[in-house]
Amino acid sequence: MTTWNIITGEYPPQPGGVSDYTRVVAHGLAEAGDEVRVYAPPADAPDPAQPPKLRVHRLPDHFGRRGLKELAQVLDRDRTARVLVEYVPHAFGVKAMNVPLCLMLLRRRTSSNITVMFHEVAYPISRRQSLRHNALGAVNRAMAAMLARSASRLFVAAQAWTQSLRRLVPADREIHWLPVPSTITVVRDRAATLAVRSRFATSDSGLLGHFGTYGPLVAARLTPALRAILSTETDARIMLIGRNSEKFRDGFVGDHPAHASRVLAIGPLPESDVSIHIGACDVMLQPYPDGITSRNTSALAGLAHGKATATTTGRFSEDFWPRSGAVSLAPDQDADALARATIGLLNDRDRAKAMGCAALKLYRDVFDLEHTIVALRRA
Repeated sequence: MTTWNIITGEYPPQPGGVSDYTRVVAHGLAEAGDEVRVYAPPADAPDPAQPPKLRVHRLPDHFGRRGLKELAQVLDRDRTARVLVEYVPHAFGVKAMNVPLCLMLLRRRTSSNITVMFHEVAYPISRRQSLRHNALGAVNRAMAAMLARSASRLFVAAQAWTQSLRRLVPADREIHWLPVPSTITVVRDRAATLAVRSRFATSDSGLLGHFGTYGPLVAARLTPALRAILSTETDARIMLIGRNSEKFRDGFVGDHPAHASRVLAIGPLPESDVSIHIGACDVMLQPYPDGITSRNTSALAGLAHGKATATTTGRFSEDFWPRSGAVSLAPDQDADALARATIGLLNDRDRAKAMGCAALKLYRDVFDLEHTIVALRRA
């Protein structure tokens, strides 16, 4: 049996993609028979119930002086435990510049077995942005270099991060791509799924879904695509799932009141209900800034449910997406092309069904949680 100390900047009930991912991985390791201890910052609400082999420890602060002291004592007390750092710079406080955390781990590189999963590497550096933001990017790179030196194994959530990290580590260090699984467990409840569909769509109308948190970069791509789809497909219904969906809908229908009756916002739901609502959709519409990647858990939820998905391709998209047949791709920031791709799937149910089958196969072959757990537990 292996013991894990998982260090994460967020964990449920705290919201966030890394929070949900860490929960799924921690549960998976515990269900595989390992002892798992999660170390996370304080939360405003009680921790949800955990499996018997999983314990959540809330640090006294957000990886500040007291929290790092406690964490260092934990690592020094049990040096046989494996350490897994779920890393994204902004999740660990100190305005995304928690150098002391990275130094604390670096000092234990010879005494602790540390694995780092880079969900992100560093804030970008560009001549077009402020000196302050470029300073943040430089500090982030120093942090990533320290973490890489502290670790015995390095994983990245997207293949594009390999190139970013490679500049910061010696050429002989191996960097492994570890695609993230969906954080939404598939619920097979045909009656509940049909009940949801009957509330939001007729037998003749297509039901298009979007699942996410409606951040500004995604919303800027989703809005023009929805406008084009609704203007062309007069029978289509749009179901918006996830946190901030009501706010997004209010803004959208405020600008386009003629479409109000066909745009439905579900809001945040329990995980099982999210699955049922995704299952009720015919097609998922999931645009991403810089294109879809293997770290976009909202898109992976659709794939895990066997849903045809229209999405965007961009500079960070992996090469396998066009070959997979699992998604319909449009260039990033080309709303008309994305709308055409979506409409094509809504109007060709045989093609959408075939794409859904390819999506499910791709998910099982590449993204399923089983692959993550096997990779992490490998000596």
